[in-house]
Amino acid sequence: MIKVHHTPVLLDESLDYLITDKAGVYFEGTLGFGGHTEEILKRLNENAVLVSTDVDKTAFDHCKKLFDDESRIRLYNFNYSLIDVIAKIESIEFFDGVFVDLGVSSFQIDNASAGFTYSADAPLDMRMDKNLKLTAYDVINDFDEDNIAKIIYEYGEERNSRKIARQIVNARRINKIETTGELKKLILEITSERYQVKTLSRVFQAFRIHVNNELEFLKQFLNNSLKVLKSGGRLVLISYHSLEDRIVKEFFKYEQLSCVCPKEVPVCICEKEPRLKIITKKPIPPSEAEVGLNRRARSAKLRVAEKI
Repeated sequence: MIKVHHTPVLLDESLDYLITDKAGVYFEGTLGFGGHTEEILKRLNENAVLVSTDVDKTAFDHCKKLFDDESRIRLYNFNYSLIDVIAKIESIEFFDGVFVDLGVSSFQIDNASAGFTYSADAPLDMRMDKNLKLTAYDVINDFDEDNIAKIIYEYGEERNSRKIARQIVNARRINKIETTGELKKLILEITSERYQVKTLSRVFQAFRIHVNNELEFLKQFLNNSLKVLKSGGRLVLISYHSLEDRIVKEFFKYEQLSCVCPKEVPVCICEKEPRLKIITKKPIPPSEAEVGLNRRARSAKLRVAEKI
């Protein structure tokens, strides 16, 4: 088994909201290396069931060995958006709670060969699920300037997206851009020293989100989760950047509404019924003490809603 150092974020806060029945059936959409998983199992009794999934084969294989003797857990190497499919396979009608930590694990970030980080030189890959065909190399070397700029702007929220896209396209006319180090060098050449770290983080994030189709999978998951969450069950999500958090926030707000008719319509005709009650009026951030121990937790936001 590989040695993994991974500190689960907002551990007590998320599980305090999640677990309402110690004998319940729970879904964990991002297994990772088992940090939250171990604590969930500690809080459940011998009659409980935990279904956990992750597309990362390294993480999945690690947890298969880690929980080899644990009869209460069911592990899947599936995308978490397939929560309804997994429920059918397991003959589970409803989950008592659903939990997802949307962060990229410390192991993935620090593992140079995955190509997620600009801190080490590696092939441009960035796929969490190696079954996906599109890699960061394909995007950077084959997409046109407009599409590259759009990806960097929309998924990285980077103001200099057009300038960076033009730099990439001009460079690849001479030689293909093959590694994270080559991409980093191109970005640094046109970025002032003051903004280099932020710009690199945004650009690498943008390509990773696009390659893994992260935001679309999140939207699919949110819709599918309500099909298999029982009344009174909790939906608990930890996000790490504004794009994810905005999707979760807007989904919760919409599903809490009892009417979506235009204001000019005097009587409700939409027949919409609320499906969620928001539990956390504002997102819960990690404490200063947690951020002090784990700097990567600093951008985390916890949101919780309950199925009506």
